[in-house]
Amino acid sequence: MFLPILFVLCFRLSSSDALDFCVADLKAPQGPIGYACKTSELVTVNDFVFSGLREGNTSNLMKAVVTSAFSAQFPGVNGLGVSVARLDLAVGGVVPMHTHPGGSEIIVVVRGTIMAGFVSSANKVYYKALRSGDVMVFPQGLLHFQINAGKTPASAYLSFGSPSPGLQVLDFALFANDLPSDIVKTTTFLDDVQVKKLKGLLGGTG
Repeated sequence: MFLPILFVLCFRLSSSDALDFCVADLKAPQGPIGYACKTSELVTVNDFVFSGLREGNTSNLMKAVVTSAFSAQFPGVNGLGVSVARLDLAVGGVVPMHTHPGGSEIIVVVRGTIMAGFVSSANKVYYKALRSGDVMVFPQGLLHFQINAGKTPASAYLSFGSPSPGLQVLDFALFANDLPSDIVKTTTFLDDVQVKKLKGLLGGTG
């Protein structure tokens, strides 16, 4: 009698969607560990498919665009520890120094030449020109960058070790805010003209 009961119990547990995934309920608030789970009755195959990694519009200040498939855009990755994105760089395009506090990143170049690198916590720099088929990893939380180093547009796919890796761009953190220019000048060793120029360029005040 014990074995049949155990078999039925194991079958029920193994067939439970709740043990397989936690599709993000985007209508619920996001907490420190991600979104709440959508009830299994509302989950569809479309929650596990993302069709938005098309070439992006690079007509902006940085001549670059990242199209993200994080949990907010791709509910199926919620809770799974992975996500993806696409990077497009026009000629002269750059993704400035930035960090992802929530996860490490891997870049896979599929077109053009991208100069990419990161700075370790010991301030050692690791960088290289990457071409189609090259892969590089950026450890979690470290400053890193990507630059189009060629004469044609460049593209890459990005993979992250988090469904919501977060983003902080150094230039925007310093100059796209209302921190008084005197404080920025003192902490960056830049002169007042440079600080105000960068604040004006990136939308900061103060």
